[in-house]
Amino acid sequence: MQRRIGAVLWPKLQCLQIYGANTDVGKTIVSTLLCSALSGRKDLKTHYLKPVSTGPLDEADNSHIARFVPNIHSKTLFQFSQPLSPHLALAHDNATLPDSQIQQSVHAEFSAYAQAGPGIALVETAGGVLSPAPSGTSQADLYRPFRLPVLLVGDYRLGGIGTSISAFESLYLRGYDINGVVLLEDDVYKNVDYLREYFEKKKTPTFGIQPPPPRDTTSIEKDAKAMQEYYNDTGSSRPIQDVLETLTTAHENRIEKLHAMPQQAHDAIWYPFTQHQGRTKEDIMVIDSAYNDDFAAVPKAASPSPSRPPKTESNAPLLQPSTDASASWWTQGLGHGNPTLALTAANAAGRYGHVMFASAINEPSLNLAQLLLTHHKNPRLAKVYYTDNGSTGMEVGIKMALRAACVRYGWDHRDGGKSGNREDMGIEVLGLRGSYHGDTMGVMDASEPSVYNDRVEWYKPRGYWFHFPQVKLQRGQWIIDAPPEIASACGLDTAQTFSSLNEIFDLQKRDNSKYIEYITATLTDLVQKQGRRFGALVMEPVILGAGGMLFADPLFQHTLVTLIRSQPTLISPTASTPPTPSTPNSPTQDQTQTAWSGLPILYDEVFTGLYRLGCFNCSSFLQSHPDIIVNAKLLTGGLVPLCTTTASQSIFDAFLSENGDKGKGDALLHGHSYTAHAVGCSVAVESLGGLVGMEGGGAWDGFKGSWARGSAAGTSRSDASSESGLETNLPVWSCWSQDFVKEISHKSSVSHVIALGSVLAIALKDEAGSGYNSNASISLREKLLETKEGWNIHSRVLGNVIYFMAGQRTTREYLWGVEGRIGGCID
Repeated sequence: MQRRIGAVLWPKLQCLQIYGANTDVGKTIVSTLLCSALSGRKDLKTHYLKPVSTGPLDEADNSHIARFVPNIHSKTLFQFSQPLSPHLALAHDNATLPDSQIQQSVHAEFSAYAQAGPGIALVETAGGVLSPAPSGTSQADLYRPFRLPVLLVGDYRLGGIGTSISAFESLYLRGYDINGVVLLEDDVYKNVDYLREYFEKKKTPTFGIQPPPPRDTTSIEKDAKAMQEYYNDTGSSRPIQDVLETLTTAHENRIEKLHAMPQQAHDAIWYPFTQHQGRTKEDIMVIDSAYNDDFAAVPKAASPSPSRPPKTESNAPLLQPSTDASASWWTQGLGHGNPTLALTAANAAGRYGHVMFASAINEPSLNLAQLLLTHHKNPRLAKVYYTDNGSTGMEVGIKMALRAACVRYGWDHRDGGKSGNREDMGIEVLGLRGSYHGDTMGVMDASEPSVYNDRVEWYKPRGYWFHFPQVKLQRGQWIIDAPPEIASACGLDTAQTFSSLNEIFDLQKRDNSKYIEYITATLTDLVQKQGRRFGALVMEPVILGAGGMLFADPLFQHTLVTLIRSQPTLISPTASTPPTPSTPNSPTQDQTQTAWSGLPILYDEVFTGLYRLGCFNCSSFLQSHPDIIVNAKLLTGGLVPLCTTTASQSIFDAFLSENGDKGKGDALLHGHSYTAHAVGCSVAVESLGGLVGMEGGGAWDGFKGSWARGSAAGTSRSDASSESGLETNLPVWSCWSQDFVKEISHKSSVSHVIALGSVLAIALKDEAGSGYNSNASISLREKLLETKEGWNIHSRVLGNVIYFMAGQRTTREYLWGVEGRIGGCID
């Protein structure tokens, strides 16, 4: 297995990447000058590395270095015969050279240099910043995982000001630290004078150096002698010494800042979901950067003791790859440091900044609304409402649903219920136990009492939450585990077994009659006997996230939705029953397709939506469309905050007023300053477009195929009795390998496992009881944080549950390593 690579930083090895603003701007000249200046250092070893070079071997850049600075180590890793762009030279030589091979080879060189002792490594690229690597990837993207500090060699020629600034911005956009710009001086164009003033505003020093003497075409010996004198003299000049001092200071400052950040953060920051009592700076992980599925993080140093003092002379890496196993709280989908998303955000910021949204429109927000309405493929949905995060989006969704119910049933929300000695609760919601919809005050009230809300002084639970059966993999067997409350009421076995996940999701082949009896009896008691009024069904479809990664039986959720819709008198005795479709499985009435019935159905897909579970939304899993759906998390690929609440026309109409402008109080009075901000909407359009393209291009077919093999239920589900517009015959799959998931489920310390899409959750046994307050999974989390083979796994826990989340671009090969580490740390 290939070594995990990431950002490179050693305390006693200063690595520097030399980029050029264009070809023939003097990168090799500058590299040779730096090597010449360093060649006399007895305390440091100087290394020159050219990863990719094209042209005759005797003209390779490392040959130039070896010729004029023979006492330093110089090397080219991959040489192609023709002096062409690397991607063309590769094709000419009929060779193959993937990015990963270059990256692995470069990292191996760095490691060897670090082991050799204190030193400086200069890495020179080929061509310009965005010139193609052999694979066609731009050089700036090829070397981005290392995030080496950059010395940019600017263009001193006519037009060089523009190319130098463009090169700077291309690197800056990708998260590089540009420690300096250096140019050959020119008396005609004087680019260095302009750029020195320009880059001073960017806090980037600019240096001008004397150009080399004109080539002596009459004598090779005289030309070589002149160049040697140039390198000797200019290499010891003040400008080159200033360059080296600037780069060394930047290296030292970077290390000092990384070491200081934990204490500074401990002093200044109040962290979310954190009990700070007893916590120290050692509990804070420093993230220097991130790329693809990894953080580049500072590893926790071994605690010093009297018998083992701190190793002040150590040259161990200061940064290491750390798997972002929570997908940064479920947001990361297209990889950290994604240059396409970054460029999209920059373009929108440059075009708009932030512009007012109320009674206005900008192109990105319109494009995103249309994109969502198209790809949800839900005939009920008609209007998109913008907010900034999932909690706020759910607040809006609940406001929408409650108003629609009150208007439909003629309820005055201020009257309260008629429940005798029961505390007056007004209009409530229906949901599932273990639900979590956010931390703002309204959505907290829409969840049952839990560790998240019960200690909040204004919290008042306003609803009823059903017990529900859960899907689990136990000892290699998929089961549906019914809680005693349902098992006894429905006459069900506490655990029903299934041959595969596909069989569980084949809803039309399963019997839901017992669920119908249980739900009907419960709603009859709540509404008719207790007199309670409910204004919405609010659910996280399929998997309840923050409540503990609870995998709900999709048949139970499907039954709950369809029963409420088909029998609205369970909600309000005065409600009218929707018309029966004229033909089976072909609903033609607006009442059954677009207008809500019984209750507005709100799907909280902040976590589960947009391919997190393998599909664009969860409607196909539950074979039912919501009237309101909330999306966030993967919406912008983890780059910027944004949330959408998409609702039906009938929900929208509940806020219309016959009084026109005078009825503003009837409108949905909700919003914030950055509603539908153009940067977020632009990134979301790009992110969703990328995800949809991956699905259409078969990016996940390998995962789907591996889960289809050995499945007794086949690869798809029955398509009978589905709502209009629903996708059917979709496979149920996970990017986590089926063999690994089953193997983990047999571990003695494991209660059960779930896997779907990019989500894997492992529930560990705890004799003291499961739930958020359990500490059963903490020891596993700490084991995974230990550095082995140069990397670790950063994960989050929910009580006795530890979960892992891949990005939507994560490769099978990458996950093999993660699975091996997880399996090795359990038991």
